[in-house]
Amino acid sequence: MSGVTTLLVAADDADIRLDRWFRSRYPGLSHGRLEKLLRTGQIRVDGRRAKASLRLTAGNQVRVPPLSAETAAPEKSRMSAPAPSEADLAAAQGWVLYRDDMMLAINKPAGLAVQGGSGVTRHVDALLDGLRFGSEDRPRLVHRLDKDTSGVLLLARNAAAARHLTKWFRDQELRKVYWALTIGRPDPERGRIDAAIAKKATSTGGERVVPTPDGADATTFYATVEAAGSSMAWLALSPRTGRTHQLRVHCAEILHCPILGDKKYPGESDLMETAGFGAGLHLHARSLSLPHPGSVGARRARLVVVAPLPPHMASSWQHLGFDASTDGDPFAELNT
Repeated sequence: MSGVTTLLVAADDADIRLDRWFRSRYPGLSHGRLEKLLRTGQIRVDGRRAKASLRLTAGNQVRVPPLSAETAAPEKSRMSAPAPSEADLAAAQGWVLYRDDMMLAINKPAGLAVQGGSGVTRHVDALLDGLRFGSEDRPRLVHRLDKDTSGVLLLARNAAAARHLTKWFRDQELRKVYWALTIGRPDPERGRIDAAIAKKATSTGGERVVPTPDGADATTFYATVEAAGSSMAWLALSPRTGRTHQLRVHCAEILHCPILGDKKYPGESDLMETAGFGAGLHLHARSLSLPHPGSVGARRARLVVVAPLPPHMASSWQHLGFDASTDGDPFAELNT
């Protein structure tokens, strides 16, 4: 039986119900048991009793009581997830883009999940021991990327750093810029999207994120960097909220320019069958800008971490004649 732990709610988990947050981390914990733990005050949020329907915010601290083995994933699932190999742990070190005493930034490969789940046995969370670099603390996730999205992923190197970084995400001190290749060219070529989104059940029994007035607020700035006529566009995207699938839904449903290779929110095209285009989701967390840990004062210097394109996107950029070496930030005026 494990002891009491306190878990920090990451920025990407903002607005998730407390019961769903628990379900994703403790899949064997029944709803009845969760309700009893809440009712008796064994689970608390920021030191206070909470209800299952509570919507979490970034930076919340969730007290998790000792939980028995029955709350873990089924034995079959745990047995199918072997410990990462030394080669995998060493490979993770090659993803590091930036490191200091407070944090790490890595270039997450496309196709690698950030955390485990049903049927997911290889993920970033399982590889974090390979990123200790001599520290007693295991790095901590403070935000997430979709499995098929590549690019900059920030990790805190200790609990204090996790609190700082989560607060910066919440206060929008951290600025993210994504690159995407879309089917179609947006009109106008740059702008701001304010479209609330939420998960809705589908007729097939699954879930899909859709724009809906009763959803969570979601804001995205976008700018067209370059285009191939009217058929395709290289977009820079800067989300100001961190909702699940936000960029993919905003591109597909609001701009009517779905991201190439997106099978969940598709605008399927024969372009994927054309020689020269890489196979996979063309969405990449290109850069992350944040206050530099070593700077002080009202106008702190900023650290900018940049991740090179993954191979499948680099292939498409080359095929279209786009110059991926550009470091310009089309949203620089928003970061001041």
